[in-house]
Amino acid sequence: MQEGFPVTVFEAFHELGGVLRYGIPEFRLPNELIDDVVEKIKRLGGKFVTNFVAGKTATLDDLKRAGFWKIFVGTGAGLPRFMNVPGEHLLGIMSANEFLTRVNLMQGHIDGFETPLPEIRGKDVIVIGAGNTAMDASRTALRLGGNVTIVYRRTMDEMPVRREELHHALEEGIQVKVLRAPCEFTGNAEHAVTQAVLDVMELGEPDASGRRSPKPSGETELMAVDLVIMALGNTPNPIIKDAEPGLKTSRWGTLEVQPGSQETSLPDVFTGGDAARGGSTAIRAAGDGQAAAREIARDVRFTPAEIATLVASAERYTTLGQTRQTIVAKTALAEGIVEFTVRSPLVARAARAGQFVRVLGWDHGELIPLTLADWDARAGTIDLVIQSLGATSARMNALHAGDAFAGIAGPLGQPSRIERYANGETVVFCAGGVGLPPVYPIMREHLRLGNHVTLISGFRSGAHLFWTGPDERIGRLQAEYPQHLDVIYTTNDGSFGRRGFVTQPLEELLDAARAGAARPIGEVVAIGPPLMMRAVSDLTRGYGTHTVASLNSIMVDATGMCGACMVPVTVDGKLVRKHACIDGPEIDAHTIDWDKFLPRFGMFRAQEAAAKERDRGNR
Repeated sequence: MQEGFPVTVFEAFHELGGVLRYGIPEFRLPNELIDDVVEKIKRLGGKFVTNFVAGKTATLDDLKRAGFWKIFVGTGAGLPRFMNVPGEHLLGIMSANEFLTRVNLMQGHIDGFETPLPEIRGKDVIVIGAGNTAMDASRTALRLGGNVTIVYRRTMDEMPVRREELHHALEEGIQVKVLRAPCEFTGNAEHAVTQAVLDVMELGEPDASGRRSPKPSGETELMAVDLVIMALGNTPNPIIKDAEPGLKTSRWGTLEVQPGSQETSLPDVFTGGDAARGGSTAIRAAGDGQAAAREIARDVRFTPAEIATLVASAERYTTLGQTRQTIVAKTALAEGIVEFTVRSPLVARAARAGQFVRVLGWDHGELIPLTLADWDARAGTIDLVIQSLGATSARMNALHAGDAFAGIAGPLGQPSRIERYANGETVVFCAGGVGLPPVYPIMREHLRLGNHVTLISGFRSGAHLFWTGPDERIGRLQAEYPQHLDVIYTTNDGSFGRRGFVTQPLEELLDAARAGAARPIGEVVAIGPPLMMRAVSDLTRGYGTHTVASLNSIMVDATGMCGACMVPVTVDGKLVRKHACIDGPEIDAHTIDWDKFLPRFGMFRAQEAAAKERDRGNR
């Protein structure tokens, strides 16, 4: 900007500052200092677009076509590492990224802010790791009233943390267990972690880092725990890499740069900081940014007229990205279920069937995932269907046309994998309640491709029906594709359609297909309450029918940074971790370990109940 170039910063969160805001506690870096830097950039003419996820809201090519002729990618290394040890799925085990984001960015520890935090006061908290982030998480948990112990597999001499940070932690009373490493976690009947099994380690020969390698001694010890925070470092977030096949990366997933340059393998695309270095420091990231800026300023290949055209185009795009996400229309669909049409032009442009958005209702609210029910790229609108279940969804449904959401980011997640079935197969959709809105755009794409679709849509009762009339969405699809769409409705009480659950007609279809008396089934897609999706998965497993479940589990950032949306799946006989926001939301239902996954929906049940009670008291 000091060279006279207009600059737009695209930020994935609703607040500016990146890891400096969500990763570093205020007692180390006050938010006022970040806000001061932001204001200085604005005074220099810099502009900001929040809730913009590069690689999802737009690709780098999209930005170039919009007039941004040079791009700096500073997406960091935000995908947290875990240990992949038994019991890691238990409630009360989270990444340091998630913990710090809930506290630092979402202010979950302050009354009036709605993002839930695990119970900490008086609880036994262990932090696994010994880097700067581990110290930040430890000192934050201590300030929230926890009894905090750092567990590290080497000795204090090998800790990668800055010495002064370790000194502060010890001075404040944080305990340290060295030469210990968790090999298993165990829990109680509520699936909450209660105990860590620690390997007693001993040091061997130095590894590639020059530090002596830890190895198990064969001894173990038990440690009571209420909360486990994993601070084991991060790997680069794959969103940019996956969206840009021409972007070369190292074997660690970091973006490669040209020798003596900050330019990547893509012309006019630069990078630095953690995205290129892996875990590093803010000082080095700033230095990389300055180096890239100098390279960019030296290379101007356009005439004044061409520059004016590019700048005008980029400014129009920036203004579009800054559009208030205003409610254009609100429709009460059924008891406690509301449809909103919302102005969100960049999301509408990029949306594809099966994707979701991350929604912040108001400044002090919590971030929740909502699957896209529909969108109109020309009008610049998206459609969201919200059921009043918790305090946040109830408050959202009380909004009116003309109100605006504080932030909508997306589209996120992988779009549905839609293939052509050429041998008369039907694609069966099992939609439970508000699972129907996310099903709608996916089945529409199948119909447009020429596939036959069978929709089994289940509702609690006739009072909860929506989109079923001839002039409503499903009815219009039936009229448009009369030979390709069969619809079966069920209600729990039999007040509309068939009495019972979606699994009953599904089983009949599976039996008829097996007997050759009906269309073969190409695949089954289940979207709705978690227990319903599990029931569908359990049923179809016995028939060998490919089945996917769309998972909107607990999320915070919804871009892979926090790790909260962990889904335990079995691949080649081994239990591994997937993330609903990165690998999903659609995941092979037969690979999901449902016994381990379903309890995660109860992680903050007590906090949600308390929030609903407070909300009732404030009315």
